[in-house]
Amino acid sequence: MTDRPKVRIDYCTQCQWLLRAGWMAQELLSTFGTDLGEVALVPGTGGIFTITCDDQLVWDRKRDGGFPDAARLKQLVRDVIDPGRALGHSDRKKPPAE
Repeated sequence: MTDRPKVRIDYCTQCQWLLRAGWMAQELLSTFGTDLGEVALVPGTGGIFTITCDDQLVWDRKRDGGFPDAARLKQLVRDVIDPGRALGHSDRKKPPAE
């Protein structure tokens, strides 16, 4: 057993969201590496696309409206596993619109 955080991505096979789920898993593993215990891809149906970190729901496609971009997802996971951690360019604020 590991004490490291676990991320679970439930995705809809009917909607063909495996590639999206896999890409998000890759982004998380590239950023957090061995700080994560696992990133699991869990097939489902019915339009599901949810991401949990240590059983805490961080993203729900239906609740949150679509899919997070990579930077937002990394921030959400970071906020659960290590809120003080800097994410470099993923934390940069966008300049205000003129």
